[in-house]
Amino acid sequence: MARSLLDGGPATAAELAVVLGLSPTVVRRHLESLVADGYARAGDHRPYGPTPVRGRGRPARVFTLTDEGSHVFNVAYDDLALSALDYLNAHFGADSVRNFARLRAESLVQRHIASVASSEDPRVRLTLLAEGLTVEGYAATTAETEAGPQLCQHHCPVRHVADRYPQLCEAETEAFGQLLGTHVLRLATIGRGDGVCTTLVPALMNRRTSA
Repeated sequence: MARSLLDGGPATAAELAVVLGLSPTVVRRHLESLVADGYARAGDHRPYGPTPVRGRGRPARVFTLTDEGSHVFNVAYDDLALSALDYLNAHFGADSVRNFARLRAESLVQRHIASVASSEDPRVRLTLLAEGLTVEGYAATTAETEAGPQLCQHHCPVRHVADRYPQLCEAETEAFGQLLGTHVLRLATIGRGDGVCTTLVPALMNRRTSA
């Protein structure tokens, strides 16, 4: 259950029941257990997009992993990465951390450039990037908003590291802009406590409006 929330992002019990092939009653029982243990939280809306509605009654509750719930999957990687960056920062200064972040971002570009560049349609390129990031464990999706299309990452393997070293998020944002060939704007990050890493691509809104 927790893995489904990690991979797919916030979801209602009904949505998880379809994905897992279980009855909504069984899913709700497991979700309530996760909430009681502090691994998930329930709300009336998603961190982004439309509020799910259940008939004419109250909106269906949306379940999201808490910081503690996500950390269960990443504790070893987080601790190792944080120790490594602490060492770099202490012995070689902030520039070494910034250079590492840029090197990591360049690697991201190289891994995805072929797939993203296979289409000339900017919206398709955004979708391809989201799919590629999902394969790497970021549980990424796209969302249409009034401000423009957004890239939403529901999971961050280095969330605790990014909290201390936001240079990782800054370099990643630059990489997204390079891959999409346009300016992007990071609106929220899991590393600083937001529910979803959200990147706005305002230029795509302009193109749709002028089309």
